[in-house]
Amino acid sequence: MKILITGSAGFLGFSLARRLLAQGEQVVGIDNLNAYYSIKLKEARLRLLQDSPSFRFERVDLRHAKRIDELLAQEQPEAIVHFAAQAGVRYSLREPAAYVEDNVLGTVHLLEAARRSALLRHLLYASSSSVYGLNASLPFSVRGDTGHPASVYAATKRAGELLAHAYSHLYGLPTTGLRFFTVYGPWGRPDMAYFSFTRAILRGEPIEVYGKGELRRDFTYVDDVIEAVARLISRPAASDPHWDPVHPDPSSSSAPYRIFNVGNRTPLSVRELVEAIEKAAGKKAILHFSPTPPGDVTATAADTTELEKEAGFTPNTPLGVGIDRFVSWYREVAVNLMGL
Repeated sequence: MKILITGSAGFLGFSLARRLLAQGEQVVGIDNLNAYYSIKLKEARLRLLQDSPSFRFERVDLRHAKRIDELLAQEQPEAIVHFAAQAGVRYSLREPAAYVEDNVLGTVHLLEAARRSALLRHLLYASSSSVYGLNASLPFSVRGDTGHPASVYAATKRAGELLAHAYSHLYGLPTTGLRFFTVYGPWGRPDMAYFSFTRAILRGEPIEVYGKGELRRDFTYVDDVIEAVARLISRPAASDPHWDPVHPDPSSSSAPYRIFNVGNRTPLSVRELVEAIEKAAGKKAILHFSPTPPGDVTATAADTTELEKEAGFTPNTPLGVGIDRFVSWYREVAVNLMGL
């Protein structure tokens, strides 16, 4: 297959591209290489991908509708995996317009181009556990409430899901939404807690821990996420013959549309994350506690029943195993090769 990945220089886009290239697929990657975090890290990811003759990269911004149209008309991918987005809950408090432009307008431009792409069979896109917002019914079910977002980031991710449904309904475009739960691992994002905590602990610097370390997250190892996505690419969303408009299931539709949670099903506290990093690093953390910032939720936990039914797989890597792998990568690659 020829698969187009948006955000291919990002953590998930890069990780999926490596997996697909290893199994013999053709990959077209696009990214705008913005400076939200280290360009050096993004360029290092791209260099690894460009070692493969089956990978082609275009620097493209999804806000430029004409360029997206031209690219899809030229490449004619059979599947699109849309990972490009402005990430980060807390940054959305400072720059809300950037999230609307990148996550909403950019998604509209991609959907418009996708509906006109002759060979396209499936569009998958990254959503987030953040869409559950103030919903405190754990574990989160794809049939649960998502009407009360707690951040602008969450609102834009939910908007992306609604736009995807509209295009599935209007144009028969098969779309699959993937609600990711706190993904971590090698080649990850430096703005994420596990990355910044590891850096600080190894340097003997204090780390800022919110809410006394009692916030709980469903930490999900990157390889598990990529396994789930790779299995779903060749399984396009289809109309649910049992969908009832009187009692509508929000995770499916009479249109070729569906939503999956992609999480580890094991919420752990931030204190437990710190302890796992301390063990892997062989050093104790210096903790500074701060109040929980606006937009953060108390806990996340994934119900992955529907994912397991469809893909025959659900994430299962224990946090200690994943953090060991990340800390090893950080020491060998992030520090030695990139000075991060």
